[in-house]
Formats: sequence, C-alpha cells, structure tokens
Amino acid sequence: MLIREAAADDWPRIWPFWHRIVAAAETYAWDPDTSEEDARALWMAPGKRVYVAEDDTGAVVGSAYVTPNYGGPAARIANAGFMVDPDHSGRGIGRALAEDILRTAKADGYRAMVFNTVVETNPAVKLWTSLGFTILGTVPDAYDHPRHGRVGLHIMHRAL
Repeated sequence: MLIREAAADDWPRIWPFWHRIVAAAETYAWDPDTSEEDARALWMAPGKRVYVAEDDTGAVVGSAYVTPNYGGPAARIANAGFMVDPDHSGRGIGRALAEDILRTAKADGYRAMVFNTVVETNPAVKLWTSLGFTILGTVPDAYDHPRHGRVGLHIMHRAL
C-alpha cells in the first residue's frame, strides 16, 4: 500500500466511498445529504493536508487529512479525519493511515491531536485507543444513529 499526499484529481476516486460513508450516517456528524461539491470543500479544503492510500492496483482505498483543530495560540493542536472504502475494510488501511498521519502531524510541529466528534459506536474507537488516544469526555445522546438510536459523541486526545 502506498500513502501519499492527495492531488486535486484524486477527488473523483475519494468521493464514492466518502459519500457512501457519510450517507450511512453511522460515523460522521456531517449531513448525510451533503452534495459532492460541498463534500469536496469539506475534505479537500485549503489548509488541510490530504492523503490517499492506494492498494497494489493503484485504486484509492482510503483517505485522511490533518489540519489545525484550533487557531491562533492553539494552532499546534491537530485534528484529522479518516475514511476507508468499506469494500476494503479490515485490511489495516485505517491503522496505516492513522500511523502515517500521526507521524506527519508530529513532524509538522503539532503537539497533540484532538478528535471532536467520535461517534461512540464507531468501531474506530478501538483503533484510536490502541494508538494511545484517550476519551476526554462524551457528550451524551448527541448523535441520532440510524441503528443504535441516540448515542454519545466522544472527544478524544493524544499527545504527539
């Protein structure tokens, strides 16, 4: 697997799984009806460093970004987003992207990473805790999950 910085022409290969994941409304607090134009603006926004994971055939099977979570004097705290094509889950792509982004964020001078809205039923919670993230708190009943009903949103943190 190759992890590299995304180019503008990668978006058409990210969009199908981005849309599928967000439309499922199980892991991201973005509108499930987000248009492709708005999705591109969210994921590929200026100021974000966006990456893609390619498999051995050159197919884009995942994507991630890193960006400042706050501004000004707190701009050294990172935020990141991760998506793996559901057709390729369980192959270590999420872990590889996460490890790469954590190294990149540290090399870029970030002191920590914060996730603001991790759906507590998201299977990735196990991945994040295995990588050293802690749950700082949970906003109860904050997310209307299509299968689990109202669930909490974790705020997670890891020093870099």
